[in-house]
Formats: sequence, structure tokens, C-alpha cells
Amino acid sequence: MRTVSAMTTNPTRAGRREWTALAVLMLPLLLVSMDVSVLYFAIPAISADLEPSGTQQLWIFDIYGFVLAGLLMTMGAVGDRIGRRRLLLIGAAAFGAASLVAAYAHTAETLIAARAVLGIGGATLMPSTMALVRTMFTDPGQRAKAIGLWSTVMTAGIALGSVMSGVLVEYFWWGSVFLVNLPAMALLLLLGPVLLPESKTSRAGRFDLLSVPLSMAAVLPVVYGLKEIPTEGWHVRYVMSVTVGLLFAALFVHRQRTVASPLISPEIFRGRGFTPAVVLNLVSAAGMMGSTYFTTQYIQSVLDKSALEAALWALLPSVLIGFAAPVATRLVQRGVERAHVVAAGFAVAASGYALLALADTDSLWLVLAACGVLAAGVVAVMSQLTDLALSSAPVEKAGAASSLMETGTEFGGALSMAVFGSIGTAVYHHEMPASAPDAARETLGGALAVAARLPGSTGEALATAAREAFTSGMRGAAVAGAVLLLAAAVPAARALRGIRVRENAGEAERLDLSGV
Repeated sequence: MRTVSAMTTNPTRAGRREWTALAVLMLPLLLVSMDVSVLYFAIPAISADLEPSGTQQLWIFDIYGFVLAGLLMTMGAVGDRIGRRRLLLIGAAAFGAASLVAAYAHTAETLIAARAVLGIGGATLMPSTMALVRTMFTDPGQRAKAIGLWSTVMTAGIALGSVMSGVLVEYFWWGSVFLVNLPAMALLLLLGPVLLPESKTSRAGRFDLLSVPLSMAAVLPVVYGLKEIPTEGWHVRYVMSVTVGLLFAALFVHRQRTVASPLISPEIFRGRGFTPAVVLNLVSAAGMMGSTYFTTQYIQSVLDKSALEAALWALLPSVLIGFAAPVATRLVQRGVERAHVVAAGFAVAASGYALLALADTDSLWLVLAACGVLAAGVVAVMSQLTDLALSSAPVEKAGAASSLMETGTEFGGALSMAVFGSIGTAVYHHEMPASAPDAARETLGGALAVAARLPGSTGEALATAAREAFTSGMRGAAVAGAVLLLAAAVPAARALRGIRVRENAGEAERLDLSGV
């Protein structure tokens, strides 16, 4: 058996200060994850105010995750060099400033640009929080619990972002969903220097500036092309976009393997569990975010709930999230092989998608149950994969390792929004009557806005057709999600088989191959 073990046999157990510091770290994590979903219930108000096109609406959602994913590797390396706490505080200030601009955006283009800047700020926050958890909790058992809490807060933040969005839109205007970030970031800037320890590597080499644009060029063209192909077809410009992105990805990998001081050191991948953890984590994130885009709009626009009602209903599935990570952690600590726990988590999440595929235009409880089952399965998977990845990486590379995990998470989420959203949009276009106005054929929000201006039965017929078409699109995306997650269970069971982190081993800084 190959065992990820440590050279330090007497790890220091975390005390009250470390756990208090963890609570402080949860604040930026919560806000960054909330910003993924904070627009879901606000999108009808945004559509009415800014009148974005269907493509602009997708970019309002997607650009945050795209930019964040493209910069995470850069920011992880920066944090390792200048200090993870310092980068965290810089990111908090940038995140707050961008939130202020987004709140008062008057055009779709301005909002998209502000969301891009929020992605830059978020890219500084996420790897810093995870890297600090890695360095504060050296005991594997405590670290597993801390990472389980980290995963729970990150996932719960998505649900809380929806609730916050619904409450604020109900009583204020849509820009208020961004202003909520300001007091929280101010609190972090005050408490962070007092409670959080500084952490950075003492062996940092020269920062490789060329790798920064290479990483962005590898991510953005691929996601853009994949987003457009399902709805616009296999046009040359979209195929070329994907091809160019893949070429830049190859250049980025080559650069990291040959440059003296890479952003992502090849040393990180020597741990047996790290690479499969990153890949499987990407798949689980894709599964999670692929449903949220549809279910939030379904509750509000298909079931005709107010923003506040929709937000409160959407909060119910998060009850299961609080149990998923602790249960998965407890099973592994009691001897159940991690590979089996992760595979079971994928199967549970796939069953959530299967339930969602049965929904019609009046299936509130079925959709809520599907969301709860899906989220519980994904959180169980992500908590175990995160713990395995951080335990496999050298502690001095915690920022870079964390950034790779978060790049996978954010790229998976953004990619799922693009691909699953495009699948749903394609089905929606196909199901809508050809005689419907162009604005009604673009999005459900646009159709309902047009229907509200039409007289009597004509408007009702258009609204009904749009709701049925949107639900059909949601079912199509759910089938794709179920196939994806179920297919991931088998390679997860194989790739993770036999990988264990010894509870008394301390920091997993090297790969012990004894007994191979």
C-alpha cells in the first residue's frame, strides 16, 4: 500500500487560538462563495433594469468564476511569497471596492466588468484561506475536521447568497446584494491582523511573470468556446477559441516544467493523491453549480414565487449540507476507505440529478429534495478530496496547492454554468414557439417580461409556454449532470484506492513509497 505520510511524527495540536482564527477565515470564504449565487434571485430585476441580452446574462454569471479561476494559480504563488495573511487582507480591500462599483452599475457592460474585478479579489481570498488552514492545523485529524468545516461553509455560502439575494431584492434594489460585502470585509480587515498568523515560504524563487498571462490564456478561450458551441453551433471561431486555449494550456504546463521558479511546482504532483483529487474536485464542482443556475430561476420564475419566498424555500436543501462533511470525515476516520466514501458521494449526488430530471412545472418539493441530495453528495466528496490534496502537498507549497484545488473548483463551476446553461438554453430555444418574439425566445425572464405587456390570454399562453420550455431545459441539463457524476464514481473508486493519511503522521510533506 502507498501511504501519504509525514516526516514530522509529533504534530502540534491546534488550540483555541487556531480555532478562533479558523472562524475568522470563514468570513471571506463565505462571501466569495456567496458571490457565486448572489445574483440568482436578483436576475429578474437586473434583466428589467439593465436589459442584458441572453449572452450578456450568461456573462454576468460566468465572468466572476472565469476570472477567479484564471488567477487563482497566480495568487496562490503570490501568497506563498509575500505571506498568505497579507494577500488575504489585500484581497479583502479589493473585493470591497469592486462590490461598491457593482452595486451602482448602470449598464450590463459595467456590471460584467465589476464582476470581473470581483473575480480578481476573490482569487486572492480563496487560496489564502485554505493555505492558512493547512499551516495552522498540522494534526491530520484536526485538519480533516477543519477542512470539513471549510467545505461546508463554502457550499452553504452558495445557498446563503441566494437567501441574502432574495431578502435584499424584496425590500431594496438589486445593487444591495453587493453592498452586503462591505461591512464583512471591513470586519475582516480589523480582525485579521490580530487573530490570523502570517505564513509564507522561506524558499521562494523569482516570480515568473510570463506564467500569469499564460494561465489566463489557457482558461478563458476554452470556457468561452464551450459556452457558445452548444447554442451557436460549431462555428469556426468557437472551435478555434477552444483550440487556442488548449495550446496555451500546453505552453503553460511546459513553462511550469522548465522554468527555474514556476508558479506551480512539479513537486506538488509527487503525492499520489494530489492529481486525482484536483480532477475529481473539478467534476464535483461542475455537478454542484450545474443545478443551481436552473433551480433558483425555477422556484422564482416558473413557480412564480417572490424573491423572498424563493430564497426561503431554497434554504431548506442546505440542512443536509451540514451533516455531509462531518459524516464523511467520521467514516474515513473509522476505517472506511476514502475511495469508497468519495465514490458513494458521487452516486448520491447523481441521484439528486435523477430526481431533478423528473420535475415538471409544479414540483416544488421534488426540486427541493433533489437539491438537498445533490448538495450533500457533493460536499461529502469535496471535503475528502480537499483533505487528501492538502495532505499530499508539501506545507511550504500550501498556497500553490490550494490554488490548484480552487482553480479546479471555480473552473468546474464556471464550466458547468456554461455547458449546462447552454444545454438548457438550447432546449429552451427549441421548445419555444417559433412565432414568439425574439426577446421571449432568448431567456425565461425576457419571455415573462414580454408576456406581462401582452393582453389577457395571449400573455398567459406565452408565459406558460416559456415556463414549460425552461423546465424542459432544466430536465435536459439534469440528465447530463446525472451522467457526469455517476460516471465519475468508478474512476474515483479506482484512483483513490489504497491512499491513506496516517492520523499520527503530522504534516504530509513527502510521499512514502515503502512497501510498494
